[in-house]
Amino acid sequence: MTPQISNQKRRQAAFTLIELLVVIVILAILAAVVIPRVINRTEDARVARAQSDIATIDSCLDAYKLDNGSYPSTQDGLQALVTKPSDATSWNGPYLKNGLPMDPWGHPYLYKYPGDHGLEYDLYSAGPDGQPGTSDDIANWNIEK
Repeated sequence: MTPQISNQKRRQAAFTLIELLVVIVILAILAAVVIPRVINRTEDARVARAQSDIATIDSCLDAYKLDNGSYPSTQDGLQALVTKPSDATSWNGPYLKNGLPMDPWGHPYLYKYPGDHGLEYDLYSAGPDGQPGTSDDIANWNIEK
């Protein structure tokens, strides 16, 4: 083979700059469409996990009430599900075996007894913004059962 024929075969086998740019543009368009959907799914999964955690803690609080006659005080808080409070009469815990979970955004779940929203107690996550009392809160009073 002569060097001239070898160079022609190499050019035919390689991609041109235009072809590479077209592929990059197509990939960028696909990423622009797909990435926002994936990110939104991540936030949906966090909300679902917070709702699941609240349901689990609800069950543990009910077990605590069955054993002790009332829910933990606001001062004892959710920690009463992990360590025995001084005023607990028949504590059979720990009710949460792996300790208190953090919400999916890294904040502690909030608890108040008696509750302010028509339930015996308020149990909620401050949501993505970490500020209690805002519209993104995930709470036992606004979760559909």
